[in-house]
Amino acid sequence: MLAGFGDRTPEEVPEGIDSMELAWLVHQIEQRYDRHLDDATLARMTTVSGAVDVLAALGPLTGPGQ
Repeated sequence: MLAGFGDRTPEEVPEGIDSMELAWLVHQIEQRYDRHLDDATLARMTTVSGAVDVLAALGPLTGPGQ
């Protein structure tokens, strides 16, 4: 998903997530999957690995109406 920020390939995405990437990622998750992420969850998403862990903990993600 982060590769879509700046039209990068997945290999070009660095492990660290900066504030702009995090804001974009959270917006994508909230819009696509109708999930709200609280501040404690956001604090764990400073790396790609952390974001993957958070998303895995959310359980199956499906879009609205699916």
